[in-house]
Amino acid sequence: MAQETPDIIYTIVDEAPELARGSLLPIITSFSEAAGINVETRDISVAARILALFPELLSDDQKVSDDLAELGELVKTPEANVIKLPNVSASVPQLEAAIKELQGQGYPIPSYPADPQTDAEKAIRAKYDTIKGSAVNPVLREGNSDRRSAKAVKEYAKANPHRMGKWTSASKTTVASMPGNDFFANEKAATITAAQAGGAKIVFTAKDGTETVLKSGLKYAEGEVVDATFLSAKALRAYIKAEVESMEPGVLFSVHLKATMMKVSDPIIFGHFVSVYLEDFIAKHGASLDWNPNDGIGELDKLIADNAEMKADLKAALEARPPLYMVNSDKGITNLHVPSDVIIDASMPAVIKAGGIGWGPDGKAADTKCCIPDNSYACVYDETVEYFKETGTLDVTTCGAVSNVGLMAQKAEEYGSHPTTFEMKADGKVEIILDTGDVLHSHAVEAGDIWRSCTAKKAPILDWIQLGIERFDATGTGAFWLDANRAHDAELIKYVAPALKAAGKDIPIMAPREATRFSFVEMRKGKDVVTITGNVLRDYLTDLFPILELGTSAKMLSIVKLMNGGGMFETGAGGSAPKHVQQVVEENHLRWDSLGEFCALGESYAFLAASRGKAKAAVLSTAVEEATQKLLLNGKSPERKVGENDNRSSHYWFARYWAEALAAQSTDAGLAAHFAPIAKELVEKEEIILDELKISEGEPADLGGYYHADPAKIASVMRPSATLNAIIG
Repeated sequence: MAQETPDIIYTIVDEAPELARGSLLPIITSFSEAAGINVETRDISVAARILALFPELLSDDQKVSDDLAELGELVKTPEANVIKLPNVSASVPQLEAAIKELQGQGYPIPSYPADPQTDAEKAIRAKYDTIKGSAVNPVLREGNSDRRSAKAVKEYAKANPHRMGKWTSASKTTVASMPGNDFFANEKAATITAAQAGGAKIVFTAKDGTETVLKSGLKYAEGEVVDATFLSAKALRAYIKAEVESMEPGVLFSVHLKATMMKVSDPIIFGHFVSVYLEDFIAKHGASLDWNPNDGIGELDKLIADNAEMKADLKAALEARPPLYMVNSDKGITNLHVPSDVIIDASMPAVIKAGGIGWGPDGKAADTKCCIPDNSYACVYDETVEYFKETGTLDVTTCGAVSNVGLMAQKAEEYGSHPTTFEMKADGKVEIILDTGDVLHSHAVEAGDIWRSCTAKKAPILDWIQLGIERFDATGTGAFWLDANRAHDAELIKYVAPALKAAGKDIPIMAPREATRFSFVEMRKGKDVVTITGNVLRDYLTDLFPILELGTSAKMLSIVKLMNGGGMFETGAGGSAPKHVQQVVEENHLRWDSLGEFCALGESYAFLAASRGKAKAAVLSTAVEEATQKLLLNGKSPERKVGENDNRSSHYWFARYWAEALAAQSTDAGLAAHFAPIAKELVEKEEIILDELKISEGEPADLGGYYHADPAKIASVMRPSATLNAIIG
């Protein structure tokens, strides 16, 4: 770690946000240096995290530092000021693809052992499993989330409404969840007392009395909420079978999970959908295939590519089932192809925004049955669908803004459950046993069931409640989304209700279904609404509402007030990033919108000014806000097609407007004098710069890799204007 904490750390990540960094960060660095502010980077990309696992196998010039671990310590300090871009939460297929790419580039790292047999293979698998799924966020999120649309962004969206699909009462789109025996129904929760605080372990006891310690070394603190629950595999498969068999003609079948963040449970659930859907094919060919349904139909396609009989049988099996919701109809990529292709917080809002419509194998739009097995959060989407059937399409020109305060600090709730989630190998019981000898939670389970435990610590809960109160006061309307009939939520209510009483605040506490309708009703009136939720709902709602209001969640302002005084500023969702990269490779046009980065940058400067007394940072912050507003008003955001504005030209306009704002301000004469000639030159050379930026558009672009691209090639692709580069430096 550097001896002195950098003023700002900007993260190196993956996919489209990383390509955008290649163009935007040089601008940020140049403008910051003029104000005496140093900006450094730290690499939290999936490729860097892979390489950091195996320093003993790499040459000196191949070794990388463990930047995630460093940032994990930094965010616990008051000096932290991190701009965090969205990183890949790798599923197994993504992880394997990244490993293969790195191996092809000469990095002597081991392959991912899908079925480890030896101790060495098990050790390698254990290392790789630490970076699957949500490996970054639990490390960095040492604070709770305050996520909302910037005022300029919201006003622009109202004045320039995005396209929305039409909702009617005749829509056959539905959300289907399990009738019971899911995580919601089986959940138990307790708040740790002073007498219970200390160590604990998770123990599986088979029917013959054999005990297996699934997890040891757990530590629970007084006031910590500890949950345990399981989802029945038999009940899940019966539910899937029933939903497949009850499909109406003309309706698409789909499942919506989060196999990236919920990296243990959801790939297994996804695999059950695949295996039930293809049960006839598996019955005939499964024994002869080295294929795990958890990996999806895409992997099966690769395995049987040279087997005409199996290919014909697979085609027949798919045609015998209801048509699938498609990820890409043109390429035949279905909802069941890859576990990480259909991520619920992006896929469900997309269906809802389109008026309940998905795309079928025939390339045509159709209503969709959306299977979300667990009732913990399925009700939010179910209520949203039913609400729009009743009321029609949302008017984005008049609706209010829905923001969120999310409990996520210190691995709160399900997103911190990966080390304590297990697929049962036999019938028996699972218990959480405290060092006192007391059994905190116990469940009878069967082979194949998915059992998990998660926690929420006292300090983050109290911090979340206070942040929720602050944002409610600022917003005027909102609610705590907690269900008294859910075990975990009932424990949180024991914290929330007394805190609200002590503060003299009358903020409603509503179950998620009721809170969903309440929020839509109030926003329809033009009111701004704050949703105060747990971690998973934070993730889901900060896509659902922004995608409906703004057309995208990438334009949200996301502030993480770190509990020890620092700040982290997140830049929005990256769910569409793979398609953006594909377009760059094919035709050198990047439609990624860096509006989230602009918003985070302005907040980061403002925080730097307040926390370290750097007055020039405040000037930069104000100018960023002015530049962002002007960029939106003048329609300089990226567009979809070659020849239109893209990410690079958008960055030119941002730099120009930013320089103009700095040159025009009177707070800091030195900055005004520095940026006046820069602004003048950016204006005078507009035509030259824009021509240079578009000179290679429409042609294929070579990035030198997907997960581990070549920095020189990225610079060539993302900074093609020598004129702009010379002005900015």
